[in-house]
Amino acid sequence: MPQRGRRTTRVSGDTRRESILVTMEGLLAERPFDEISIEELAAGAGISRPTFYFYFSSKDDVLLALLDRVISEVEHRVAALPRDFETDPAGSWRRSIGVFVDVFSAHRDVSAATTGARQRNPEMQALWSRSLASWADYSTEVILAERARGAAPGGIGAQDLSVALNLMNERVLTAAFTADSPSISQARAVDTLSTIWLRSIYGTDSPPSS
Repeated sequence: MPQRGRRTTRVSGDTRRESILVTMEGLLAERPFDEISIEELAAGAGISRPTFYFYFSSKDDVLLALLDRVISEVEHRVAALPRDFETDPAGSWRRSIGVFVDVFSAHRDVSAATTGARQRNPEMQALWSRSLASWADYSTEVILAERARGAAPGGIGAQDLSVALNLMNERVLTAAFTADSPSISQARAVDTLSTIWLRSIYGTDSPPSS
């Protein structure tokens, strides 16, 4: 006779999907993406290979889901930051850049794996391109507002400047995560990138507040 109040334990679809994602990120910390098999992902999630395909069409699909999750975390954390560029421009840019560095550093193995996978996976590349464009648009909006209030000088078009700075962030972090040489250490990334952004936008790393 079953005990009263005791519920039968069942593994939900969401739990299985999450287990696959966790397994993939754990394996990426051990070896390259191309060396990871679907059998390993299924075993790590406690499911069979046929069941794996109920949740993902391929291991590329798993990596895509992980990248989407990392990007979403960045966007949610940036959206939660106070937009106080007028009162604290240096601190505001530093906090925004810090979110990117913190989140991508926390998921550096996913970041490194997707860097290579984007070259052969159009869907992954499209996701990354949309995100990069969104971040560039956000930065452009702020640069234009800072120019309008007289805190930042004109010069390079705001959109071009924003795209160049965001691409710089991407390359600097990619080099750090993939152990390229030369590269900037993660410990110095926020300070280095923030200083370059401030001097590029304002001509100084101590821009005026309202």
